[in-house]
Amino acid sequence: MADSALAPYVAVLRSRVRSQTVYRRSFALEVVGSVGVGIIDLAELYVLFTAVDSLGGLRLPAALLVFAMAAFAFGVADMVIGHVDRTPMYIRTGVLDALLLRPMPVLAQLATSDLQLRRLGRIGVATIALAVAVHLTDLSPDPATIAMVAVTLISGSVIFGALFVCAAALQFWLVDAAEVVNSFTYGANYVSSYSGALLTLPMRAFVTFVIPAMFVAYLPTLALLGLPGPAGTPAWLGYLSPIAAVAACCMAGLLWRLGLRHYTGTGS
Repeated sequence: MADSALAPYVAVLRSRVRSQTVYRRSFALEVVGSVGVGIIDLAELYVLFTAVDSLGGLRLPAALLVFAMAAFAFGVADMVIGHVDRTPMYIRTGVLDALLLRPMPVLAQLATSDLQLRRLGRIGVATIALAVAVHLTDLSPDPATIAMVAVTLISGSVIFGALFVCAAALQFWLVDAAEVVNSFTYGANYVSSYSGALLTLPMRAFVTFVIPAMFVAYLPTLALLGLPGPAGTPAWLGYLSPIAAVAACCMAGLLWRLGLRHYTGTGS
């Protein structure tokens, strides 16, 4: 029964994968472009550390660990569900009306309508950076550490996925302000890639307890390395990343349902 329910979504995803990989040279160029974006972001971090020994209380190995985990989580979320930011276009063109007529959840249809495989390049850069960071920080490869890193990556991906859904849901009210709400998703990615100690206390509290960007990489890194956290964000919060991910999903689900109820159609 479950297999038959998932069959339409699987079929759509397969068609999206085929459509992207059938033109191999084009697909390869897109992946290379994604690799380039990841390398540029990584170079930005390196350039900063050519001028300072530490940034926000973190030396280069720890800062690289934060950057790598955040980049990996955002890359996965952007690949899997980042395309829901097309919701404003679907609203304006009336495509959303057609989705509402189908006997399937609208969000599930949107989530499985695409799979941006070109993001694999950026994820690959993040994976290599993560391996280097783990080596430089001398993290012991014991089961507890491996489990902590794995849970952090999964939780971070879920948090970013929830933020993408929240951004899409807000479009039911704003409609033509995609760049405004995307500033929270892509802005959260940028904030989560660096030390939270660089932020003022009110801003740090906002990106920890309202937009849980600090739970993506910074707080788990403090917990992994046994480093003290700044005021208002102790290191032990890093162990609560899964709870933050669940809370983000609940908020995203609630906001999406409210948005759908608010939607009245294009009148076309």
